Parts: sequence; C-alpha cells; structure tokens
Amino acid sequence: MKNLWLFLVRYNAFFWFILFFVASLLLVVQNNRFQRTTFINSSNVVVGSFYGKLNSWKSYLALEETNKNLALENAMLNQKLQHYMLTDTLDSVRIVDSIEMDRYQITMAEVVNNSIHQKSNFITINKGSLDGVETGLGVITSNGVVGIVLNVSKHFSTIQSLLHPDTRISVTLDTTNVFGSLVWGNNVDPSSALVKDIPNHVKVKKGMKVYTSGFSLFPKGIEVGSVSETGITSGGSFLDVRIKLRTNFANLNHVYIVKDNLEAEKVELETMTEDNNG
Repeated sequence: MKNLWLFLVRYNAFFWFILFFVASLLLVVQNNRFQRTTFINSSNVVVGSFYGKLNSWKSYLALEETNKNLALENAMLNQKLQHYMLTDTLDSVRIVDSIEMDRYQITMAEVVNNSIHQKSNFITINKGSLDGVETGLGVITSNGVVGIVLNVSKHFSTIQSLLHPDTRISVTLDTTNVFGSLVWGNNVDPSSALVKDIPNHVKVKKGMKVYTSGFSLFPKGIEVGSVSETGITSGGSFLDVRIKLRTNFANLNHVYIVKDNLEAEKVELETMTEDNNG
C-alpha cells in the first residue's frame, strides 16, 4: 500500500493532467455539435471494427457447425430439386407429376473414414439403420457421385466407393442420347474413371459432360464428370472414354444418401416380367 501511495505522489502531475484532459474533452464534446458528431462517428468506427474482428473469430470457431448446417440445407434443396423439376430432351423444364413428387428421399451424413489409394476403396459414414439407411442406396455429393451403400449397422454405414472395381453406374453422354457404364476399373487415379460400352459410331469430344442416366440407383441428370480422353478402343463395336470426375474423393466431408421410394415397386415388376418370360 505504501509503494502504491509513493507511486501516486511521484507521478501525481501526470495523473492530474490525464484527469483534466479527459474532463476538457467531455466538455468540448457535450457543448459543441460538430465535435460531438465527430466523436460519435469516430467511436462508431472503432467499436464497429472491434465487433467485426470479434465476429470474424466467432465465425471461424463455428465453421464446423456452419458447414453442417450448409450440408443439411443442400440436402433439402437437392430433395426439392428432385421434387419439382426435371430436364427433358428439349432442354426445357417441366413440373413433375404427383408420383415423382415424393420419389427421392435425401439424407445428409458425415464421412468418418475414407480410402482412395487402395485397389478396392470404401467410405464410412455416421448414419445407419436408425436413420433409414439401407443396403444398396446410392450416395452422392453436391458435385457428383460417391458410391453405393454396402453394409449398415445401427449408427454407421460403409459405402462401396466409386473408386472400387465392382462399382458400375449407368451414365449418358451429353447431347448423344447413348448410355454407358461408369467404372473405375484398376485405375490408380482417384480423379478419373472410364465410361465403357460407347458405340463406335458416336462422336465423343473432350469436355463433353457425363450425367447419370436414371437407370440405376441415382436420379437422372447428376453430372459425374467431363470427357478428358477419347478413342480408347475396347474391342468389337464399342469404345471406352476416360472422364475427369467431379467428386473430389480426397476431400469428402459430407455426403447425401439417396433413397428411391419407387425402387422396390420397380424391381418387383421387373422380376415378375422375367419370371413370365422364363
């Protein structure tokens, strides 16, 4: 206490100066409109800058929650897109009928494990049977196709990645109206794949977009990539085309599980037809 008193006595002139200076500033601001306006504007700038930096740090710390919310929003938007719009062969947009309105159910999930450099790659997500996930469902991202649900537990599911030699997805080349099978094969590059069984007479150009055909587990019209190499012969009357995949498998955080609510009905009808023909 004695040291504090000695400090105040020693520097009393400085403290008196600060006190009188602050008092004089207050009097000037209070009694002069111009100075008062200038002071308020300046203080708003300082306070605004402070809160801006504070909010910036808060936003940075909340990135994980923000990304999760964005992924959920994307899932809802994807489902609405499937509900209301389809693109026909004339590039016009039409409203889908009442059957298609509830055809696809989309669920967001987080990736908890992922492999891209194995011969057969798999992905693990944090949604399982309790969330309505079933074996055989298609999995996508906002940028393309991911794979097919392979095994399901109560809280987790494993996905047979597109980067797996047994994964085959029906696709179509833009503007050609021909179909092929998207496969990874024995490829070692996680950013590319092959579209097989394209008829030889089809003119395929680099940069041509490749979309899901709607004949497999995935909704029609999902862009999976673009042609990067043509003229790969596979023998007979068909050729293969190499494409650059849209999905970045090295940076998968969230995926969307797509359930076709009409798939069971379709499979049952096709099975009956095969039995009748047999």
